[in-house]
Amino acid sequence: MSEPRIKAGLWVSMALRMGNADGRYGVVVRKGDPDAGGVLVILRNDKEVSVLSQIRSADGELAWMRATGPGAVDDVTADAYVARQVKFDPDLWVIEFEAPDLLPPFEAKLV
Repeated sequence: MSEPRIKAGLWVSMALRMGNADGRYGVVVRKGDPDAGGVLVILRNDKEVSVLSQIRSADGELAWMRATGPGAVDDVTADAYVARQVKFDPDLWVIEFEAPDLLPPFEAKLV
């Protein structure tokens, strides 16, 4: 059984509040569709970046994939990935967090 879907705009607001409460400040880089847009999360430390892409597992649960690969990447690689995804999906949200350990400030199943 899959969990109920939360509107993208509401989920983004929740993630930003959780990040701010945890000292992992976040910003909206790009607003997407408030109801049904997908979400990309950019995690940034002083030197590296990782981009998480929101996916659904086979059983419908929300999960996250390190879309730029298992390791951290540079800004150019991350920016190119985000640009390709936005071109493919104009409803996409992009949010960014300060994340010294490159982990999200919200509960996330990483696959």
